[in-house]
Amino acid sequence: AAGVSGVPRAVAVLSFAVALSAQPARGLLRPRSAHRHGGPCNLFANCWSHLCPVNMFNSSSVKSSHSKSLTSPYPGSHVERSLVPEDKVGWLTEWKDYSPVEYTAGSVLAGPNWADPQINDKSFSPKFNERDGEVERKSLSGLYVVENGRPRNPVGRTGLTGRGLLGRWGPNHAADPVVTRWKRDGSGNKVAHPLTGKNILQFVAIKRRDCGEWAIPGGMVDPGEKISATLKREFEEEALNSLEKSPEEKAELEKQLQKLFSQEHFVVYRGYVDDPRNTDNAWMETEAVNYHDETGETMDNLPLEAGDDAGVVKWVDISEKIKLYASHSYFIKLVTEKRGAHWSEDPGPEC
Repeated sequence: AAGVSGVPRAVAVLSFAVALSAQPARGLLRPRSAHRHGGPCNLFANCWSHLCPVNMFNSSSVKSSHSKSLTSPYPGSHVERSLVPEDKVGWLTEWKDYSPVEYTAGSVLAGPNWADPQINDKSFSPKFNERDGEVERKSLSGLYVVENGRPRNPVGRTGLTGRGLLGRWGPNHAADPVVTRWKRDGSGNKVAHPLTGKNILQFVAIKRRDCGEWAIPGGMVDPGEKISATLKREFEEEALNSLEKSPEEKAELEKQLQKLFSQEHFVVYRGYVDDPRNTDNAWMETEAVNYHDETGETMDNLPLEAGDDAGVVKWVDISEKIKLYASHSYFIKLVTEKRGAHWSEDPGPEC
């Protein structure tokens, strides 16, 4: 497939995925209170591509797509990318006349603590493809090429160099916790779908304040933070409003959540995501993890309360009819497959 030719097969198998929703991508990388899911939806329409994310249990026959990373204008700007024909996306395809546009947003150039300096800054000596102090510069997709001091997008050309809206040169890491339980009736019995007979699964969804899209509560990994900590922190901040709790209330939340987040969990997807903010030198990666409350007892004792950039939070019944932000619908679909839950009344061919 276009875009794979420049990537070793092992890398391609781990990193590519199938897309899902033409909804807005995760927003700008900003300080913790603001960067969870980012800016206004109208800036990021048609973000994150329609790619089938890599199922961690079956990575064969994985296809790739590199469409949203080629869209213009670049989000939040009037910058037009250089046109990249489908047959020239892959880096192994020679293209001597390739002349991408250089663009890094002013918010990034201002030097906030979540962003790297410019690559030619004399005080900046990044260690690509490894842990660089508190910053994780390793990619979930494997090794990436560094050319003329700049990391190269592992999927292919994007028609734009620099970092755009992304803070880090190379991979920019995010995390998405998918917290689920079975839907139950008033007597505590699992509720099955009348047509498929499969039990209905529910997940904790937030409604974003900025654009009203329903989403998984998630966000960017802070420097020095483990993915597991990001997943738990994001859920606490967005679905339980932990930032507004007293130290005593927060400690109680931590105690109750520890049971759920320390049990066996399912890695839904980890790797590169086709995102309209991606450039030749900076790109988005995410890890989505399912934490399942089998009995419902843990989450029943935790009052959901919207916080951070979430406007509303609630349990949502899972089916193919739900429309979610970014690639979240596909992550949810993979969870239903893993749990043997209801998804579609009319199962179609698998992607």
